[in-house]
Amino acid sequence: MSVQISFLGGAGTVTGSKFLIQHQDQRLLVDCGLFQGYKQLRLRNWMPPPVAPGQIDAVVLTHAHLDHSGYLPLLVREGFQGRVWCTPGTRDLCQILLPDSGHIQEEDAAFANRHGFSKHHPALPLYTVADAKACLERLQTVPPFHAFEPLPGWQARLQPAGHIIGAASLLIEVGGKRLLFSGDLGRSDDLLMLPPEAPPGADAVIIESTYGDREHPPQDLLDELAPALARVAARGGTAVVPVFAVGRAQALLHAIALLKQQHRLPRGLPVYLDSPMAIHSTEVFARHPGEHRLDAGQVHDMAHAATMVRTPDESKAIAALHGPKIVLAASGMATGGRVLHHLVQYLGDHRHMVLLTGYQAPGTRGAALVNGSATLRIHGQDLPVRAEVVQLQTASAHADAPQLMTWLRAVPGRPHRAFVVHGDLEASDALRQRIERELHWQAVVPEHGSSWAV
Repeated sequence: MSVQISFLGGAGTVTGSKFLIQHQDQRLLVDCGLFQGYKQLRLRNWMPPPVAPGQIDAVVLTHAHLDHSGYLPLLVREGFQGRVWCTPGTRDLCQILLPDSGHIQEEDAAFANRHGFSKHHPALPLYTVADAKACLERLQTVPPFHAFEPLPGWQARLQPAGHIIGAASLLIEVGGKRLLFSGDLGRSDDLLMLPPEAPPGADAVIIESTYGDREHPPQDLLDELAPALARVAARGGTAVVPVFAVGRAQALLHAIALLKQQHRLPRGLPVYLDSPMAIHSTEVFARHPGEHRLDAGQVHDMAHAATMVRTPDESKAIAALHGPKIVLAASGMATGGRVLHHLVQYLGDHRHMVLLTGYQAPGTRGAALVNGSATLRIHGQDLPVRAEVVQLQTASAHADAPQLMTWLRAVPGRPHRAFVVHGDLEASDALRQRIERELHWQAVVPEHGSSWAV
């Protein structure tokens, strides 16, 4: 009987990664992510999944970012009873990200109910902190490069993919087939993370394509960041930096620490990290020294590059502080979290700056800012955008198109097919064309909900 793969998320979009592998009467889900961005995508999070959670036998996570792990609390709450396999680094980050995600959703629902701007009465969270904590009991760790058996007769191996702590590519062997999932691939020149490991041979490759149609500029992050921050500081403004709590927050802290050491920013320029999730994620770097480029001293400097803002009252107090400052706050696409309150505070004044640090999915507030929107809707109100908006081009944690092709060229042998996923349609199709033209593999961009025999 053939092996079948169904694309339940991460197909035609960057978010919601869920890939279901079926062989005989067994089902394994690779990644279990939340949909983000456009409302019609986010609504999928509320719809019953096409396969009942109780019929899924196991899950393997490639990494902890919410677009790959954030649906787990719902999956468990709705009946999934198997194990969730992942690396130790992914477990450590999921223990931070998933409860925080539940907390943010509870907070956002409560805020909507207090201020009456939700169409739902009452507004409800997608899941709660308790749901998130319950799903963590399902996590089963396996070290990178160690073979394991997620289901009887299935062989699997995770190997480092760069990108963030714990991130991995996954090889699944079942029914005589070898399926290779790239996960999110990091850059060979990342400021923080080590490059991805060379891939093993496979019959089919499921490759991400976030930057499948782009090449990162040759400019260095420090060289791009320094003039922007110096500019807003010189005019006495505040730089509001929406950050991804895992990865980009730490890269920005490390970069700011280096810029101050190099006297390219004033040593006394105040920096605030207003994200408990990012604070805890920064601490994870010290526990995984072999997965990143920083030595112990650099990890210490990164962790002390900002004032750590832990409570809501401390967060609100930032607004009363006068003079130039840098405020890093989640979420990275301004879809929720404390950064929204800072945007409300600073967006309407030309002295200030919004500094976007990574990919902004279509339909997010971050994408609206990048596209020059004159207003931004936050908490039911349309706010004027007068602050300077800057999108960093050098801060991405994803491999660009040439780096993706380099990784694919290293796959031994010739896979029967490449499935191009985790990208906007334009990016995915551009990578598909390059794969067919340069590697002469069969490549497809699968549609959401489609199933393929491997």
